[in-house]
Amino acid sequence: MSPEKSQVVADDMVVTMEYTVKVDGEVVDSSEDHEPIEFLQGHNQVISGLEKQLYGMAVGDTKSFVVAPRDGYGERDPDAIADVPRSEFPPEIPLEPGVELQMEDEDGDVMNAVIVSAGEKTIRLDFNHPLAGKELHFSVQVVGLRQATAEELEHGHAHSEGHHH
Repeated sequence: MSPEKSQVVADDMVVTMEYTVKVDGEVVDSSEDHEPIEFLQGHNQVISGLEKQLYGMAVGDTKSFVVAPRDGYGERDPDAIADVPRSEFPPEIPLEPGVELQMEDEDGDVMNAVIVSAGEKTIRLDFNHPLAGKELHFSVQVVGLRQATAEELEHGHAHSEGHHH
């Protein structure tokens, strides 16, 4: 065994991972659509339920597991539903259930919302993360693993070669 092979996922390691996430049998996110993700393990860069499962995995290892909502995107928050007067929406937005919008809050932070229902006077919006309250079915493969550099640890995230997110 070369030293390279004995490395396993631990805190302060930079993990490169191929992944697919399914919810209710449908693929909601997958690295097949883009490049594998790279992140610093143990620094809350990915949801906790994913981090927990990766400890001890070596390059080439694959694993499938289910992440409960509390370790994923949280439970659905009933308070994250809001009724907004129809008059506040620009005319070009189709006000139909299921339409996804981006809204700015008072601080100028962008929040994603989905229209739940559209009445004559008010539009009901759901600000919950689309995956809140959902069980996430992950299939992952660790494709790269290395010790983080001092700079990465200081910044709390991985610095990919020539990639800017």
